Amino acid sequence: MTRALYAFGDIHGQLGMLEDALALVEADGGADARIVFLGDYVDRGPDSRGVIDMLATGQADGRDWVCLKGNHDRFFEWFIHPDGPRSDPHLLVGYHWFHPSIGGTETIASYDVYPPDRIRQSDLASQIIEAVPETHQAFLRGLRTSHAEDGLFFAHAGIRPGVPLDRQDENDLLWIRQEFHSDKRDHGAVVVHGHTPVDVPERYTNRINLDTGAGYGRPLTVAVFDSGEVFRLTAQGRQRIPNRS
Repeated sequence: MTRALYAFGDIHGQLGMLEDALALVEADGGADARIVFLGDYVDRGPDSRGVIDMLATGQADGRDWVCLKGNHDRFFEWFIHPDGPRSDPHLLVGYHWFHPSIGGTETIASYDVYPPDRIRQSDLASQIIEAVPETHQAFLRGLRTSHAEDGLFFAHAGIRPGVPLDRQDENDLLWIRQEFHSDKRDHGAVVVHGHTPVDVPERYTNRINLDTGAGYGRPLTVAVFDSGEVFRLTAQGRQRIPNRS
């Protein structure tokens, strides 16, 4: 790796945290560096609209930003699909985008959409489509599911062990947990992911988890990959992330 590469964990509508984290990157000398965002830009936090606007604007301005798709971003994209609202079959029975634990209500509120107690999903989807700028809809449609670079493989949730990295299924890249977390094999690259909140970033021989629960008000993690080492970027500078195994 000839230059530092940065990666951001799950943001979940936390615009203020995103702004602070980008300021840390700039202070670290990474104003023009590549940043990989691991997805889940929306839901739970107070300003999903602001987060999408900042990321979409940065890409339009030519920033070297790779924005990956998270399962929450797909909830949003699918609900405002041109063919009508779609539900993700990977959700548990009884859950939906507007379930209190998922966060869709907070997302549409950031676009000033407040549904009544009773409304058809198709009618609500029409209201949301009217409120969401086309640039934001295009951003959601254009999100990538993975990114590979310098021995690292970035995906929102992880990968299906035993399947070549270039043949991974989107559902696994956005949703997988236990089967991936418990597998100790070499995947052909170190997998950098989010999706599963942890107290501090966790680094293992074959994977690194950067989701530290910003969606629940906990800190947003920024990692720096530089010269074969991995650091967490803080207000006090770079702090090495120790390898747990």
